[in-house]
Amino acid sequence: MKFIKKERNIAFIDGQNLYLGTAKYSYPWKIDLRKLRIFLKDKYRIATAYYYLGFYDTNHKGIYREIKVSGFILKFKEHSEKMLTIKKGNVDSDIIFSAMEKMYYKEKFDKVIIVSGDGDYKRLVDFLIKEKRMSKVLFPNKEFASSLYKKLGSEFYDYLDGADIKKKIIK
Repeated sequence: MKFIKKERNIAFIDGQNLYLGTAKYSYPWKIDLRKLRIFLKDKYRIATAYYYLGFYDTNHKGIYREIKVSGFILKFKEHSEKMLTIKKGNVDSDIIFSAMEKMYYKEKFDKVIIVSGDGDYKRLVDFLIKEKRMSKVLFPNKEFASSLYKKLGSEFYDYLDGADIKKKIIK
């Protein structure tokens, strides 16, 4: 009998990038977050999935509840009191730091999935590939895939709006 190692992969989702790359781009569509979480678990063996958003807005409690109920750990960017009114939502550094912190403290995980097309993650992706800890970058769509990823081997990326994936996660 062959022993199959159970992977413990983690996902980091840039919520704003995911939203802009699906619901607000040239060919808009909506993701069913529950289906997305199941897809990540089944396809990529994601044990833990972090969903990052830029700021907490009391007008969006429903979507926050939907994210949590769908099985994601919701993370908000920390802001000073002065910044709360400006509402800068850039979570890139938070995601990069979280991934590096998990490696530094030798947390038990095998590989990383990043859901975003943002080029700010390229150095992290390169590092994770070098360390054999990168699974995939899932771009919301081809338009949202930074040109910095052009030299990345196709084994390290996929598109959520590709026909095979989209039909599994569309609302």
